[in-house]
Amino acid sequence: MVIVSGVRYAYPGRQALGGLTLTFERGVHTVVTGTNGSGKSTLLALAAGVLRPQSGSVLLTTSSRPAFVIQHTRIPETLPSTVRQAVEMGRWPHRPWLLPLGPRDRRIARDAMERLGISDLADRQLTGLSGGQRQRALIAQGLAQEADILILDEPTAGLDTAAHQLIRVAVDEELQRGVTIIESSHSPEDIERAERVVTLEGGRVISDTGSMSRPAISATLTP
Repeated sequence: MVIVSGVRYAYPGRQALGGLTLTFERGVHTVVTGTNGSGKSTLLALAAGVLRPQSGSVLLTTSSRPAFVIQHTRIPETLPSTVRQAVEMGRWPHRPWLLPLGPRDRRIARDAMERLGISDLADRQLTGLSGGQRQRALIAQGLAQEADILILDEPTAGLDTAAHQLIRVAVDEELQRGVTIIESSHSPEDIERAERVVTLEGGRVISDTGSMSRPAISATLTP
């Protein structure tokens, strides 16, 4: 569970969130939507612990750190990392005393790559990938963390149908595992799939609705 209580956050010259209070229940898929600048990314970064509230509080009722997947467009073009290395970074929090990754960690990373259909890209540099491939690598890194909370910032924005479908399958699988999913999106298809939709405007909640059904989907993993 993630409990956001009276949170305010502002950037120079602009308020992002104004006294926001929300609770994200365990195992529920919530999509946060709204226009650009409404506070979606700031809320997700606060829930992930990347930002600290300037007032109010964010409480996580889990001992594991949330897995936070940013948009592929925010990865530096000069980042010297292969797909395998990027995905294996998701296992770093599980290393005792910062020891090298063990066989189990590497297996979990391989499984995450297989789920996102990027096993054949394991030795490619992130900078040489298409946007959809890079996004799948970042989501595979998030899956490899095996966290109780998975936070996704516009995970399917600008992606083709095949990549979109693979990501939706992975999200469904995590929900079946009992993971809490918090996702920002403008996509009508993604919004319709959510159990709960929170709409922000000007850093405040203007709508908070639940969905009675969330159909399962399937896909064939293809290179």
